[in-house]
Amino acid sequence: MKKGFLALSPLLVFIILYLVTSIIARDFYKIPITVAFMAASIYAVLITPGRLRQRIDIFSEGAGDRQMMLMIWIFVLAGAFANSAKAMGSIDATVNLTLSLLPSEMLLAGLFLAACFISLSIGTSVGTIVALTPLAAGVAAQTGASVAMVTAVVVGGSFFGDNLSFISDTTIIATQTQGCQASDKFKVNSFIVFPAALIILALYIYSGQDIVAPASIPTVELSKVLPYLVVLITAIFGLNVMAVLTIGICLTGIIGLYHGSFDVFGWFGAMGDGIVAMGELIIITMMAGGLLALIKHNGGIDYIITRLTRHIKGKRGAEFAIGGLVCIVNLCTANNTVTIITVGGIAHEIGEKFGLDPRKCASLLDTFSCTVQGLIPYGAQILMAAGLASLNPISLLPYLYYPLAIGLAAIAAIILRYPKRYS
Repeated sequence: MKKGFLALSPLLVFIILYLVTSIIARDFYKIPITVAFMAASIYAVLITPGRLRQRIDIFSEGAGDRQMMLMIWIFVLAGAFANSAKAMGSIDATVNLTLSLLPSEMLLAGLFLAACFISLSIGTSVGTIVALTPLAAGVAAQTGASVAMVTAVVVGGSFFGDNLSFISDTTIIATQTQGCQASDKFKVNSFIVFPAALIILALYIYSGQDIVAPASIPTVELSKVLPYLVVLITAIFGLNVMAVLTIGICLTGIIGLYHGSFDVFGWFGAMGDGIVAMGELIIITMMAGGLLALIKHNGGIDYIITRLTRHIKGKRGAEFAIGGLVCIVNLCTANNTVTIITVGGIAHEIGEKFGLDPRKCASLLDTFSCTVQGLIPYGAQILMAAGLASLNPISLLPYLYYPLAIGLAAIAAIILRYPKRYS
């Protein structure tokens, strides 16, 4: 038991260091998460028996694992696509398109749908919040609606795409760690969260009848929405995610050059900036891979699986163990991407031990992490939304219906063994 706990202690060093220093600083984003991972990695190397070079080799092999490197190449392409699409004007065009399609008496429902569509297209909840929150806050001020409620609608919708998008960090990591295709994970996830999304949409339709949408919306440039639509459609049909992103990058270049949004050098610069912006995530991924390799080498993975599953009799208990582990780590790290990187390997081992479908494991990893991330007032998404709307983050909590709904849907999917085909 002592050996197993010692093997797991690097993970505890990371969580405690990041959590305690963040609480002392009163800011969960003041302490670089890369520093916490570096300290935990150094500690892991120190406590591993054997020659120093051998220990470093184990860490390096974990950091450069085939699955880790595949994730990194996807991050590189995703960063290049996302930033070149942004520079070309795709985000503004997508926002304008979704708002132009909204019935005026369905503002809350429309904003929720807009946030769902934009986040599904661009693969980031933070990007969606940045794009829509100023508009939502302005509309609330014009119509007399609660600014906190309207802002929370955008935050909730942003997690729809964070959970489902093919180019979302969480989807990429969840599918790669569980060894399944993004298109398969999308299908399973859809069965779980679509009913929750429809219930929340109906709630917004009912509660938003008296709020009127803004009259003036900028002209929609449909061609600038095309890269997101092509990426979404080709990914749904199961095309390899790297091919999907490459097609998207080429489209942003062609359309951006045609419209004069940038020249060739501007396009290259936008791609380069997008790749650089993924640098921290790439470093975290590699250090997490090395850290988990040392933990596994020292018997930590076997220990945690044994402890987590010793009272588990079947698949329901195993799935709840995965969900609980995700929730605990996410509460400590306040970052759903880092959470899935941290526990993805452990979840895969639990899934193999109990014969769980990797597609459902990936879906549960992503859904539970989005639930917690969407409800903690110190997470980046809520802090960003509250800052843009000039609100206290706590004021958003009573209106965050969607993250809570998908958490309940995930619990129901475990209890009811739903969807049957993947359970």
